[in-house]
Amino acid sequence: MPPDSLIDTLSQQIVNGLTLGSIYALIALGYTLVYGILLMINFAHSEIFMAGAFFALGAFALPGVNRLSPLLQVALAMASAMGGSALLAYSVEKAAYKPLRHASRLSPLISAIGVSIFLQNFFFLFVGSQSLSFPELLPVKRLRLGGCEIDSLQVFILAISLVIMAALKTFIQKTRLGKALRATAGDRDAAELLGINTNAIISMTFLIGGALGGAAGLLNGMYYGSVKYNMGFLPGIKAFTAAVLGGIGNVTGAVLGGLLIGLLESLGAGFIPGGSEWKDIFAFAVLILVLLFRPQGLLGEKTPEKI
Repeated sequence: MPPDSLIDTLSQQIVNGLTLGSIYALIALGYTLVYGILLMINFAHSEIFMAGAFFALGAFALPGVNRLSPLLQVALAMASAMGGSALLAYSVEKAAYKPLRHASRLSPLISAIGVSIFLQNFFFLFVGSQSLSFPELLPVKRLRLGGCEIDSLQVFILAISLVIMAALKTFIQKTRLGKALRATAGDRDAAELLGINTNAIISMTFLIGGALGGAAGLLNGMYYGSVKYNMGFLPGIKAFTAAVLGGIGNVTGAVLGGLLIGLLESLGAGFIPGGSEWKDIFAFAVLILVLLFRPQGLLGEKTPEKI
């Protein structure tokens, strides 16, 4: 491959990888927030992401929506996706996780797997097994920078993702509720002694994680142009890998891990012969390697074993 062509291909795959990675990062944040509070892997989060795409699609069934401007349609779809997924995640926490709050750590994990299977089959029965077309909300314009082609949809997805992630970081670091969330994650018993309603904070965490998953579902639907009842499985596994790679429980690590997984997948598909057929394997390979050589993740810290 000539040097110029190699650089062009590299630039193109980096753009594709950052776009895809920003979606993974949004999903990974939902995993890492819940783990940081409850030390639980919420395997139903991949279905919350899937539900967000369908909530966004359902917004277009409302009368008069097609007469709105494209930006208003996007805003309505985003509000529907984030709001619907947040309420769904909140309901799941109240129904399936809160009653098991003081049970062994295995019980909530099994419950999460059960919720995941339930939600996937519920949507299968409700919407069917076929992929549904997602409307083209924004006109796509293609820009050429050197040998790299960037379309306006990729820029939009990356920009919206970064804004949401920055808003979450600011909320956690600067607001009173964010400080209460960090205190609860650090030591729940001590937080309760300080007067923090930890049950409310846990519910808020599920609301925020669900909203992030819903936003990712909308952006994924816009990017690929279709949604399906089982669309959450692979992105969910890759986002979980991203959370582990960055250091599960670490918000910045989840963002970094998501972007790295997206870049790895895109670069592998672009440069490895037959990589497009093998791209889904890369995330699983990374997960195995991280668990073997750095189980705490890139930005995670080793936790001393308590005796």
